Amino acid sequence: MAAAWLIEHGIGETRAALVDGATILAARIDWHGAVLAPGLVAQARVASRLAGTRRGTVQFSDGAVALVDGLTPALTEGKRALFQVTRAAIAEKGRTKLPMARPAPDGAEPRPAPSLAEQLATGPFPVRTLRQTDRDLDEAGWDDLVEEAMTGEIAFTRGGLCVSPTPAMTLIDVDGSPPLAALALAAVPAIVGALARLDIGGSIGIDFPTLADKRERQSVDAALGEALASLEALLGWRAERTAMNGYGFVQLVSRLERPSLPALFARHPMSAAARQLLRRAERVNGPGTLLLSCHPALRAAVLPDWEAELVRRTGRVLRWATDPALAPTAGFAQALSA
Repeated sequence: MAAAWLIEHGIGETRAALVDGATILAARIDWHGAVLAPGLVAQARVASRLAGTRRGTVQFSDGAVALVDGLTPALTEGKRALFQVTRAAIAEKGRTKLPMARPAPDGAEPRPAPSLAEQLATGPFPVRTLRQTDRDLDEAGWDDLVEEAMTGEIAFTRGGLCVSPTPAMTLIDVDGSPPLAALALAAVPAIVGALARLDIGGSIGIDFPTLADKRERQSVDAALGEALASLEALLGWRAERTAMNGYGFVQLVSRLERPSLPALFARHPMSAAARQLLRRAERVNGPGTLLLSCHPALRAAVLPDWEAELVRRTGRVLRWATDPALAPTAGFAQALSA
């Protein structure tokens, strides 16, 4: 079967995975309710302008504020024009980076941000929306992908990766047993695979093992370059990169339009776990009352609208069992026969 984007319209989120056979090559998650999403074109007022630059801020009609670049001399403070959102807000520890926008191209018309399905439909792969009863994403390993995104831990043949979102960049640490040159080379496909699966963009730092031999560093650089070229050919993901320095560090810089899955889950772990619990509950087989067991904090993270949607989708009576001894993000669902 050729690779295709599979989309699930879940409770509180839309999920998409590029699946080839039974393997997830790339993934995207859209949490519903973003005020300013990439692709939105709407009227906004220039709220401020940094003297001597083309940068400033704009305020949209709903009060949302975005950073803006590319302001023309005519777009002085107070002027209104069409602006296109190019990056969503990026939530980080202690703060939120504002969305980014640019003046809309000439001839553009106001339009809402495209849905996830509409965004993916512009690419080279077919897009298929799954039915509620379909198990395609489960069979491809969606739960394992979510676990990787939530923990940041990714295993590969000779070791493991630790993915850590920070305010400055996403850091990927390579760990494993010697010989270190072989470890670094084995890590390359795992790193590049993680970039697509976990939807990582922006500034990325890769901490390989320190390799004293220049030829070994060049070998890893060449392998990384080839793997990134394959990723660009597959998904159009491209980045500028540095050569490995003497301490094993490589930096990639790519386009950033939205938070990565690890960044999203790290910032909102309970909200992510609540959506995952509802996904499990929606797929429980067999008749009877639906019992959801979880930590009290996870129960509190389930919004009333989400719970009502689960009832509507499943046609079941819900029961909750909370247990503070459970891990805060742990939860499971089962059917109880009368």
